[in-house]
Amino acid sequence: MNIVVGITGGIAAYKAVNVVRGLVLAGHDVHVVATNGALRFVGRPTLEAISRNPVHSELYEGVAEVRHVAIGQAADLIVVAPATANSIAKIAAGLADDLLGNTILASSAPLLIAPAMHTEMWQNPATQANVEVLRGRGVHVVGPASGQLTGSDSGPGRMAEPEDIISAALELASARAGGEVDAATGRGELAGRRILITAGGTREPLDPVRFIGNRSSGKQGVALARAAAARGADVTLIVANSDDGVLDRLPASVHVEHVSTTLELQEATLLAAGTAELIIMAAAVADYRPEAVADRKIKKETQGDTLDLRLVKNPDILRELVVGRHDGQVIVGFAAETEPDGDALLAMAVAKRERKGVDFLVVNRVGWTETFASDDNSVIVLDATGRNVAEAHGDKQSVADRILDVVA
Repeated sequence: MNIVVGITGGIAAYKAVNVVRGLVLAGHDVHVVATNGALRFVGRPTLEAISRNPVHSELYEGVAEVRHVAIGQAADLIVVAPATANSIAKIAAGLADDLLGNTILASSAPLLIAPAMHTEMWQNPATQANVEVLRGRGVHVVGPASGQLTGSDSGPGRMAEPEDIISAALELASARAGGEVDAATGRGELAGRRILITAGGTREPLDPVRFIGNRSSGKQGVALARAAAARGADVTLIVANSDDGVLDRLPASVHVEHVSTTLELQEATLLAAGTAELIIMAAAVADYRPEAVADRKIKKETQGDTLDLRLVKNPDILRELVVGRHDGQVIVGFAAETEPDGDALLAMAVAKRERKGVDFLVVNRVGWTETFASDDNSVIVLDATGRNVAEAHGDKQSVADRILDVVA
């Protein structure tokens, strides 16, 4: 996605470097439009190195390619961080005396601003009126926070942390890619819907040190939570276990519960399912658990050359949800299979959907180098009749959006 980051001339401009970096690491094509004031705080080489694109600042550069309009026309999302009192006033008034102002006026993309200024400037009636004007036009505002400002000053006006700005931007980017958004509220077609999503992989302990588990990173389930929240849903995410950093870009609006074992996942999921209108079971659940768990570490010195484990079957959480569903509840299951043949894989998926009784089944092929812990995925979505209603390939965020396109 093409994201323009506008940087204006405030001391918080140094934080914008991390905003740009976070959006780039999230896989987006980021273009910086900096005011001349911003470049007095942060150097052009830094911004170009981090964004991996040339930095644009002059209104009369690239005239032949009509750059003052083209940048805005090409943008899928515009983020202004920091947004100074002066820049907010200019945006509200529709002024275009610099490249950033032209870019914003020439774009129909969502606009997110992160105000940053001294407390007195933020609380000034003129600034407050300008912000309300922008909100009324559908502009999204993140922050400001309250805290230490320049010098010894402290109070409201501190720019939101880069992580919060990135999270808000990714929500808008996800909504832009996967669903219609109301211009005034920024909420999508799932606004107010209660959605339960599970993610990660369950782990079954052998002793206080070791466990039986799987290689699920939690990335696909978290991507689904992010996409659902961007469409306005009220999301509860139950995470069994996930890789480091997977939850970092999760919107603050998502309610997260942590579990570890299959029995813990069962308890949390059945409890939360009562109020959910849509359930997406993306977690990788262990089919078996040790019959007995040792209180102390199992020592090889006392076990000899072999270790015998007796495993018992775990409950079928997905089937329990289907049996106990309430009227109108939609349930989506996941099937991870190692079958290399496409026709055989599809046949296995159809049979599993019939056994489970779910409304949709998302099937994907996994293996030593496929899907688990990867940033990409390839899925087929079957409906309640076993018909292939969608296929998706690519990064897990785009796959999440395609899945929601089908079930929403």
